[in-house]
Amino acid sequence: MLSLILIIAASFVFTGIIIRTKSLASGRMGPGIMQPMKDIWKLLRKGSVYSETTSFIFKLAPLVYFASVVMAILFIPFGNQRGVLSFDGDFVFFAYVLALGKFFSIIGALDTGSSFEGMGAAREALYSMLVEPAFFLVMGSFALLTGYTSFSGIFSALHFGSYISYAIGVLASGILMALALIENSRMPVDDPKTHLELTMVHEVMILDNSGFDLGLIMQAVNLKFAMYGALVANLFLTRGYEIYYSIPIFIGVQILMAFAIGVLESFWARFRMNHNPQFILMITSVSLFIFLGVLLMLGKIV
Repeated sequence: MLSLILIIAASFVFTGIIIRTKSLASGRMGPGIMQPMKDIWKLLRKGSVYSETTSFIFKLAPLVYFASVVMAILFIPFGNQRGVLSFDGDFVFFAYVLALGKFFSIIGALDTGSSFEGMGAAREALYSMLVEPAFFLVMGSFALLTGYTSFSGIFSALHFGSYISYAIGVLASGILMALALIENSRMPVDDPKTHLELTMVHEVMILDNSGFDLGLIMQAVNLKFAMYGALVANLFLTRGYEIYYSIPIFIGVQILMAFAIGVLESFWARFRMNHNPQFILMITSVSLFIFLGVLLMLGKIV
């Protein structure tokens, strides 16, 4: 339960820290850290407008998308404390719960009948498909190293004590941060501030969403950022840390990750659309180094 509370709290400021970092990097003061949440709160108090061409799928999609993210967060542990839900192989269920939400967001975009939203949905589906092996390689490698197949078992048994393990931890942190950028359609895969429908990915998918529905989608993005930040934090919350050490580490990792994303988005140009699959496959290739490092630590490779 503690992990759920901390992730929700981190989601309130995560996007705000990213935006503030980008503003300062460009020489502007920018909005306050809580401004994104103020915008979401304003949307949640408004009604939604639906096109006559849409069906119940379009109305249902934002709710399923938001609910899938909340369900996935319930599996995230806090150090050696289990998440609200936990069982063997739960990281597989975690991935496909998120996939269910992504599926509904895609068919919700297709339900509008807009050719632009169809293009965005096709790109979103492609990127989600390509990024999936990277996540399973990382978590599968840690499962092989620790002998556990649940998030709580993996993170409670995981510890760093050699140069190879430290390298694995750094690579895993980088890959999880890259997954957060891709899953939330951020730079360099997508630019959330673009106004050209031909080059949009996620933003073009939600063009017809408004009011309460749009607020749910935007808050789901904040929660996904904090969720991946929690996975990175759990790499360093090893057994033996008291709660008064673990909470500052968790908060520090979330702030550091948001700051790093803000810096990357300030100085990293968006890729051409045909380069995005290459970038995502490169991340999967890098995750293979984690698998090889685990085999070295287990003595399977001499």
